[in-house]
Amino acid sequence: MINKTVAELSAALRSKQVSSTELTRAFLDRINKYKTLNAFITVDPERSLAQARAADARRAQGRGAPLTGVPVAQKDIFCADGWRTTCGSKILSNFVAPYSATTIEKFDAAGAVLLGKTNMDEFAMGSSNETSYYGVVRNPWDTSAVPGGSSGGSAAAVAARLAPAATGTDTGGSIRQPAALTNLTGLKPSYGRVSRYGMVAFASSLDQGGPMARTAEDVALLLNVMAGFDPRDSTAVDAPVPDYTKTLDHDINGLRIGLPREYFGKGLNAEVAKVVEAAIAEYKKLGAQVVEVSLPNSNLAIPCYYVLAPAEASSNLSRFDGVRYGYRAKDYGDLIDMYCRTRAEGFGAEVKRRIMIGTYALSAGYYDAYYLKAQKLRRLIADDFKRAFEACDVIMGPTSPTTAFKLGAKSDDPVAMYLSDIYTISVNLAGLPGMSIPAGFDSAGLPVGLHLIGKYFDEARLLNVAHKYQQATDWHRRMPKGFE
Repeated sequence: MINKTVAELSAALRSKQVSSTELTRAFLDRINKYKTLNAFITVDPERSLAQARAADARRAQGRGAPLTGVPVAQKDIFCADGWRTTCGSKILSNFVAPYSATTIEKFDAAGAVLLGKTNMDEFAMGSSNETSYYGVVRNPWDTSAVPGGSSGGSAAAVAARLAPAATGTDTGGSIRQPAALTNLTGLKPSYGRVSRYGMVAFASSLDQGGPMARTAEDVALLLNVMAGFDPRDSTAVDAPVPDYTKTLDHDINGLRIGLPREYFGKGLNAEVAKVVEAAIAEYKKLGAQVVEVSLPNSNLAIPCYYVLAPAEASSNLSRFDGVRYGYRAKDYGDLIDMYCRTRAEGFGAEVKRRIMIGTYALSAGYYDAYYLKAQKLRRLIADDFKRAFEACDVIMGPTSPTTAFKLGAKSDDPVAMYLSDIYTISVNLAGLPGMSIPAGFDSAGLPVGLHLIGKYFDEARLLNVAHKYQQATDWHRRMPKGFE
């Protein structure tokens, strides 16, 4: 059963081939067996099995939904009532959420089983899952390599079959990049499509929750649950949500694929480029047409992002002060000293770095020079996409410039680490939907992801385009050795 997709598990539960209780036990056993991956921060077998029994009872009463009884891992950035929610940090190490995020509420309403809270880069700041207070996460395809970040725990869990699906969040590529590095399908929806209520904020104008699974069909099933307007989130968009599974099999003959010339130049690994080109060739066989497009300001995405995201993080993380909840320093003098010591002890190096950068960018005398200019660049980047989509339906390219790199390889070079997201960040800046799907492997046997970018709220087309490719290929069915 561990090799079945979410859609196949749903069918098995519906036909009573297996119970949710049996499924949940099987995945909990695998989580315990493969602890060395460090994919989970918190697992509560008793609570998960209670949800599984409730799901079995619900199906017995004929009230089952597609995800009823299906175990799903949740990134430890989503508050879940009664569950420890750490955000991969020391400062929230003792925080037990008193309420659930909208995303968690929706999975609960669908009858899904919360399998556990997955490891992540601290406050979602990282591209390798090495900044977590709870230790690095290992890539199942090469346990000496990173799984990508910040949703690395979710990615490793699904890739190693510790969970059939998981949630992630994407601020600059944190769903798509780990999906690419672990051979998964991961979707960042359009900004405002999935509620951010109860999702611990990093950069509020960029953060977006989304699903991670092995197939586009599974991602569609999860997005059906996650998507929708939420009045508790002021940035949620009140727009109709389609059934994303209904259009998966639509013909893509005549699809116009835009290839940005800027995505295939310096910095792209030759083996990654070869795999991506082969994937594009497969789409041509399916009847798609290729047109060249240009995103001339894409080279500004990294500097733009690393002004805006730290600025927003500086504001959002100011709430963690040791007063109301979370970690508090034991020894301090007065209130100001308590603030200082708590944050000095509670935040990791990468989080401190970004808070410092953001505070500087927002400070008097520098606001116009950095933050305001970055906002103007953001508009130029969004306009580039708008013009490109006049000539094409979907934009494609590599998700990551390289395959998974070794643990520690970029730890001492923050700029090199930041460049891991060079192809994904501009999508967040523009608020567009983006998706990574398995496209092949390099000579070392490490996965390569194909990046799909769509128009605003055109997730259905991305899922359709991904699904048709997966019907013609079997890359998404491959699994890492040693985890069969």
